[in-house]
Amino acid sequence: MSNTKNGKKAANINIKNRRAEHDYFVVDRLTAGIVLTGTEIKSIRAGRVGLVDTFCFVRDGEMWVKNMYVAEYAFGSFNRHELRRDRKLLLNRREIRRWENDTKSPGLTIVPLRLYIDENGRAKLDIGLCRGKREYDKRETLKEKEGRREIERITKGHKY
Repeated sequence: MSNTKNGKKAANINIKNRRAEHDYFVVDRLTAGIVLTGTEIKSIRAGRVGLVDTFCFVRDGEMWVKNMYVAEYAFGSFNRHELRRDRKLLLNRREIRRWENDTKSPGLTIVPLRLYIDENGRAKLDIGLCRGKREYDKRETLKEKEGRREIERITKGHKY
């Protein structure tokens, strides 16, 4: 927990979509705000969110995130939220139009990459315009990651 300029504590929430980096090449990135209702922000601040199998789509000139799991808030009363509902993303019209045109070409999709709370206490979602990886691309990425780990291990082991 870190202090913000107005004296409130900011939650140190950083939830990544690990499957996205494994299954997709990220072509472009954007940060969007999320429209939340009721106790959803409290569940997010508690870190009870899942980004697995989520994706974004454009409907009527607005961008939406589908299938994002936000757990039920334990201390909530009668005003509970749906666990997997479509949530509206806050972006400029120009950005939405540009990404909508990009996704019309085959192979590109919009995937949530990371959910976090900014310094003002608002939930933000990093989204990426992604191209799907093939099986041999995934193997190549794992080899590169393994090589980097091996180099780090060797350089940390030697004292100069």
